[in-house]
Amino acid sequence: MAQPWIHKAKTDSLFILSPPFVTLAVVLLCQPWLTQLENHYSFYTWLFFVVFIDVAHVYATLFKTYFVPAAFRAQKKLLLTLPLLCFLIGLVLFSLGSKVFWVVMAYVAVFHFIRQQYGFMRLYARKEPKTKLNRYTDSLVIYAATGYPMLYWFMSPPRRYAWFMPNEFFSWQNPQALTLFTWLYYAVLAFYVFRTAYIGFSQKYFNIPKNAVIIGTALSWYFGIVYYNNDLVFTLLNVISHGIPYMGLIYLKEIQQPAQPVPTAYSYLKRYWGIVPYIAVLLLFAFSEEYLWEILVWNGHFNVGLGNAMQSWQFLLVPLLTVPQFTHYILDGFIWKSKKA
Repeated sequence: MAQPWIHKAKTDSLFILSPPFVTLAVVLLCQPWLTQLENHYSFYTWLFFVVFIDVAHVYATLFKTYFVPAAFRAQKKLLLTLPLLCFLIGLVLFSLGSKVFWVVMAYVAVFHFIRQQYGFMRLYARKEPKTKLNRYTDSLVIYAATGYPMLYWFMSPPRRYAWFMPNEFFSWQNPQALTLFTWLYYAVLAFYVFRTAYIGFSQKYFNIPKNAVIIGTALSWYFGIVYYNNDLVFTLLNVISHGIPYMGLIYLKEIQQPAQPVPTAYSYLKRYWGIVPYIAVLLLFAFSEEYLWEILVWNGHFNVGLGNAMQSWQFLLVPLLTVPQFTHYILDGFIWKSKKA
């Protein structure tokens, strides 16, 4: 059985599979440098990792939906109503309080991050025999790799990092229950290792990209949340392992090998250096959005003196500025379900 690459072995490995491994290697080998980076260059870590990766990857969805006439016509009702619905939900949540709004957004974000890893795993398992045992085993290990670190977060003393804001998740510190979950987690990983080895020896086949996704997910979530208790390490492993593979997937699958007609302008993105304008568009959207957040809401890295004037408009600005992110979270659950996706 051939390896189920999305594009090619080299490009899949570079853009989709390698980010968690490369990031973890940097974290393990460059601790003094990371400490200096965190203490003296926090603006640049925020700009490059939060804005240029985390926020930017949200807009990659445009190249599969709104920027593709055929895709837009096929899902026109969804694509037009979902942003409005997200805005209205945001208004309701923010009316209940700023903390309520960000707590709900945090849980939605976690669910989205977990489901993306599940989606990558299923994509690379598409050519394997579709038996219930295969599907249940793959699902079990990917949900254990992401679910246990989150349980560890929920059941541990306050951590030095947050998804959006401090104390955003339900907390239940129970060492006995956490120990049980830890053993169950290791048991699932051991079962996965032995079963994968058995299949490899008996069927003479090892699914390289699928297992790379599973292993990369387990490593990035464990070291980012459980092993290290550091904000920058969490950001690096969380953001890079999530954002870069998604941007890579959109470029390789929707621009290089589209399943349906795309705009003529995409022909420029197909060229050897086509990824440069693609990334430039994402960075432009990301920086524009984050600049608006900074001057209208946060008044942190950029401050033009609008903070006091905009305080009374927070109930409208926060839900509005969250629309791209919220829409991406929800929309991503629909656009990959098509057989042609």
